[in-house]
Amino acid sequence: MPLRNLARISERSNGPTAPRKRHLSAEEQQFIVNDDNLTRHERGSSHPLTNSSANHELQSYEVEVKGKFDRIVPLLKRISELQHHHDFVGQAQHLTRSELGFELPNHVLDKAWVRPIDMRALFAWCVFQVHKQSSDHFFESDPLHGSEQSNEAKLFQSFLSDCGFHLLDITPCSDGRLAHSIAYVLRIPFSAVRRRSHAGALFDIENTVNRWVKTEHRRYREGIPNPAQTPTRYLKVVTYHFSSVDPSHQGCAAHGSDDEVAARAGLQRLLDFRESIENSFCCGASVDLLLIGLDTDTDAIRVHVPSVDSKIILDKWVCALDLYKETESLSEGDAIQRISMRVESSASAKPDKGMVNFITRLISNNISQIDYVRRFNNGSYLDVGHAERFIGVGIGFKEVHLRNLTYFSHLDTVEEGAPDLDVGVKIFTGLNIARDLPIPVVIRFDYSGKVPGARERAIVDCRRINEAIALRYRDLVVDGLLHTFLTIRDRDQTVPAEVVGSSLDPSLKEVH
Repeated sequence: MPLRNLARISERSNGPTAPRKRHLSAEEQQFIVNDDNLTRHERGSSHPLTNSSANHELQSYEVEVKGKFDRIVPLLKRISELQHHHDFVGQAQHLTRSELGFELPNHVLDKAWVRPIDMRALFAWCVFQVHKQSSDHFFESDPLHGSEQSNEAKLFQSFLSDCGFHLLDITPCSDGRLAHSIAYVLRIPFSAVRRRSHAGALFDIENTVNRWVKTEHRRYREGIPNPAQTPTRYLKVVTYHFSSVDPSHQGCAAHGSDDEVAARAGLQRLLDFRESIENSFCCGASVDLLLIGLDTDTDAIRVHVPSVDSKIILDKWVCALDLYKETESLSEGDAIQRISMRVESSASAKPDKGMVNFITRLISNNISQIDYVRRFNNGSYLDVGHAERFIGVGIGFKEVHLRNLTYFSHLDTVEEGAPDLDVGVKIFTGLNIARDLPIPVVIRFDYSGKVPGARERAIVDCRRINEAIALRYRDLVVDGLLHTFLTIRDRDQTVPAEVVGSSLDPSLKEVH
């Protein structure tokens, strides 16, 4: 693809276009910096490739969603002080409605005159309700403009095809500091990528081979996303992570905070996947590999540029932060040209031109995110460690695209996903249990509404996982230190998830 075309695409869709303006509370507005009121010097020098309007929209969305989660504890502290006041239930409900837009469970509040109110249950209830609100808004309004119907997704899919790829499959680590890696860090429309998070980015090879088979089968049978005769490839990407602020402690826990180990393990998983395809189907040429590192403190990426035969060198990469500094004084077109040259020269051997264009696009997009962190977080996040709000378990969560919002544990059974889930519980032991707060776990199973009985089976899966979690973490559940929220969603439609149960009070599940 000619670089001049790449520049035009970058200009049109370097991140989401400005969605409809939303009304923000005074509390949220105080975190938003208005460029119109600043001098050029006060604004600082943003990079020529930075999409400033998209950055402000993304910041607005982040503040809006995280702001509600962060108001839960202050609200519950106020409610705790009212426990023995006259009309406690009415006052508590009024406060919650005005602050968070929903009501608390009466069956918990009504016991306040007999015994201390169950604040753990109220905390979990609020987390689940705020998640439901943000999830509903995501599917109903498409605030990130990344749905299949969006212009951004169509443009990116066309660009991906021009680069020689028919499907993009990315595995980030399940660490919540990478939950925003698609929509924010890489600025890719979420519907244009297949995302499955795993601890240490160690994806399940057999399951990924099965997804590859389904993809190729659909190409042969339906010509989607393109006909099988088209010489495009399936691109599998692993995103490992590291910390520039505290490399020895805040890197990937699954790899002992050693970024070299994390990168090596990610590369080996990629190679094993490709070998599995070659051994089983003799068509390894239809699979391309890519390894990306992410600094969770600055959101800058480094890309290990592969050769045309997917050879990747672990100690050789191109760094977006270095390229930011190298190109910040150039014009947009010259900056993209320089990035492309650096990408090509960083490969271990001659790279594929389409791959060079693809990586150039990722780095160009990432420059906007580097400026995002500089502008709104002084260059590095304050929460260099974990600060997730809940654990997401099962299959789904297409709506989660915010840093440190969710720790993912993608699994079909607790037994096979135990390592991921145990890491999540360990993280939340420090985040929540240390403060005498429970671990909120949202269980999700997506299903295909086109398949008879799929919805009912998804409900069974939710209940099965819920029971397995209750057994594995029995002591936490008995002490009220782990609560679950069961949801399902038809992935064939752009509809919100459906709530089918809750550990707080299954008989009142319709209240959710």
